[in-house]
Amino acid sequence: MQMSEPSPQTEAQKTITVVNKMGIHARPAAMIVRVANKFKAEIFFEKDDEVVNGKSIMGLMMLAAGKGSQIKLTASGEDATEACEEIEKLFARKFDEK
Repeated sequence: MQMSEPSPQTEAQKTITVVNKMGIHARPAAMIVRVANKFKAEIFFEKDDEVVNGKSIMGLMMLAAGKGSQIKLTASGEDATEACEEIEKLFARKFDEK
């Protein structure tokens, strides 16, 4: 019987533009956290040299990311790529806001 090798740690990064009208307020922050928590990867957002945990509603709201803000998303772990893709789709859908 062969031992399976541990899955390699991967890191994924994307720069995302906030496109919804109200920016990242409580509801979008909660949606991001809900998606982020589906993954094992560690997820961080960076804006203006401030880095916050992507699994923290308060952290995300503290970024004060209004419409047009550029945010760097970094995920590391075995499902980092999938986590980045899913979060990017959430931003692209404007958090389902009208």
